[in-house]
Amino acid sequence: MKQKMIKSLRKPISLFVFSCIVSIGTLLFFNLPFFKYVTNNTNESLGGQIFLLASLVIIMLAVNFMMTYLAIYLLRIVGRILLAIFSIINATAVYFILTYSVMIDATTIENVFNTRYSEASAFFSWSLWLFIIVFGVLPALWCLFQPIVIGKAKQMGIYCGSSLAIILLVAVANISQTLWISQHDTELGGLLQPWSYVANTFRVVSSQYDKEQEEIKLPDGRITDNEKAVVVLVIGESARKANFQLYGYQRDTNPLLSKQKDLKVYQATSCATYTTAGTKAILEPQNSDDLYELLPNYAFRTGVDVSWRTSNWGEPPIHIDEYLTDNELGEQFPDQNEAYDAILFTGLRERIESSQKNKVLIILHTSTSHGPKYADKYPEAFEVYKPVARNVEEGEKNVGLLVNAYDNTIRYTDFLLDSLINTLRTMQDWKSAMIFISDHGESLGENNMFMHGLPMKLAPKQQYEIPFLVWTSEHFRDYKSKADLPAVLEQHFIFHSVLNLLSIQSPAYNKDYDIFK
Repeated sequence: MKQKMIKSLRKPISLFVFSCIVSIGTLLFFNLPFFKYVTNNTNESLGGQIFLLASLVIIMLAVNFMMTYLAIYLLRIVGRILLAIFSIINATAVYFILTYSVMIDATTIENVFNTRYSEASAFFSWSLWLFIIVFGVLPALWCLFQPIVIGKAKQMGIYCGSSLAIILLVAVANISQTLWISQHDTELGGLLQPWSYVANTFRVVSSQYDKEQEEIKLPDGRITDNEKAVVVLVIGESARKANFQLYGYQRDTNPLLSKQKDLKVYQATSCATYTTAGTKAILEPQNSDDLYELLPNYAFRTGVDVSWRTSNWGEPPIHIDEYLTDNELGEQFPDQNEAYDAILFTGLRERIESSQKNKVLIILHTSTSHGPKYADKYPEAFEVYKPVARNVEEGEKNVGLLVNAYDNTIRYTDFLLDSLINTLRTMQDWKSAMIFISDHGESLGENNMFMHGLPMKLAPKQQYEIPFLVWTSEHFRDYKSKADLPAVLEQHFIFHSVLNLLSIQSPAYNKDYDIFK
């Protein structure tokens, strides 16, 4: 019996049958979220829905059939390898779509490129590996080892030509859906496998190539006084406004900052929902797809003593002399645990006071509230809200436990910022400022969404409403009144406000984006 089964599995099949099986399998295994989205978002009547869905099924089957046939006929073993790779990536993509409600768009692909192993490993679980094995590895093995009768070129022309004709006919029959498709192109493209990650990978690689061009230099600036001044800019990771007590959250997640004298709290939104673009927006003078000279690079070129400390990644290009990772800081301060962001704040007073310059800019790029393992981002002493979910996947089953873990990261952030302010306050020889702003927000189960990274036009407010906190020492700068500022600030206010604090006079400065007089 076993031998008969093995023999039947090893029986050659025609390339036509092979392509049909791959096409149907791709539709059933990897594209059900696509059809679910279409069903939930079309305004067609029942008959119109059925026609649209049937048309999409036909087009998808025909496209996948044609591409599979061409790949095997033209590339042979290379085509098999490509199909096997696509099968595994498809399974991985669908798992994350189903588990985290993400879309595989350009933003997601860019996040993948900017993800380190330490972050990616946090997503590893038995359910992920089982899903990939069943829906990815097993079909991949079949694609690699199933004997195929290739057939003749004439057959290829007939089958592929017929497929193309079917695609065109069905597309023309649905010409009235062009507007609807254009309105939902991001979502449809982000759920369609394998085309989502193939097309968006090309988009991201092309975009990265463009961004690797030299920064657009800003006009030269100059420092206009010799007053000792230091600005510490803390870039928060995935910190959302909704969970800050300072913004009305019912939990006391800011027990220390809420008592800080002269702390200013601003309403703000991010320009993106992922780290690279959000961080770039904080550091650039204006919202642009171009790469203008960033704040640390410009301040450094102007003569400011600039230091960048990071436990994060996915940062835009930083061109300064002192760039320190958490691992490097751990070597400098072996008594500190480099697993937590306190390592970034260690020794700041000594670093500032030892500067040979009168203007100092310190940028701390934290990772305190980054998922999926929020509970790993703070020391045990800060686990105030219990019990906690150890990761997002566990938190899906009980969102309250996930929120507990996330709120503990905000309590830890509260402690770090409060300690920093207290340190700066005691440095009487320096005018000092602390600015905290997040790169983006975070979803914690609202509408069954988790983490971040959705395109801005689709993202819920939790992914772009961010905290923006400012503290300055006495007699440093006068704040503009709230009436003289927009109701909601953009991340670009950082660039111009910091130029003011460091007394940098520059044609790049825009007073409309400055929170100070």
